[in-house]
Amino acid sequence: MTIGFIGLGRVGRALAVKSVQAGNRVILSNSRGPDSLTSYVAELGPLACAGTVAEAAQAEVVFLAVRWADISSALQGLPSWNNRIVVDTNNPILSDGTFVDLGEKTSSELVATQLPGARVVKAFNSLFAAWIEDEPVQPAGKRVVFVSGDDVEAKHTVKELIAAMGFAPIDLGGLVEGGRLQQAGQPLAALNLLLTN
Repeated sequence: MTIGFIGLGRVGRALAVKSVQAGNRVILSNSRGPDSLTSYVAELGPLACAGTVAEAAQAEVVFLAVRWADISSALQGLPSWNNRIVVDTNNPILSDGTFVDLGEKTSSELVATQLPGARVVKAFNSLFAAWIEDEPVQPAGKRVVFVSGDDVEAKHTVKELIAAMGFAPIDLGGLVEGGRLQQAGQPLAALNLLLTN
């Protein structure tokens, strides 16, 4: 499978590493352009390449891993997603640690409005980057990744990717109800849980 990455901060990079280790091809992109990613692509090896955001967005599955304040600019000008899967890894937190007041909406609901035609799945947002970087299989079990989404097939694909990376996917249901539980500041956020074998 080919996986695109929009954003390569610490979370994006950790997920790119895990994706390559699981045998997937990756297209990496950031706001600075492909030339800024040459050394990182070399580190990841032959399964990785750099591209524009538009090129990364054409992959079968795309991880959106930019800061909350940068989502709109990162997605600006992209065409319809034509039913491709977008994994939303974001939380409504600003760079100074301030939580954004979304009213009654969840973060993924708002992100989905900027992804016309995409099948949005929420995942990895409840884990700190260090936990994603770490070995997902521990002596006591596999690290849990919560997953929420309205499209059953898309969610199944993402759960398979998560399992191939070595994590244990836990389905929380729909994008609104499940996404709310795993959103920053909510009951299932920032929990480093292991699923025993």
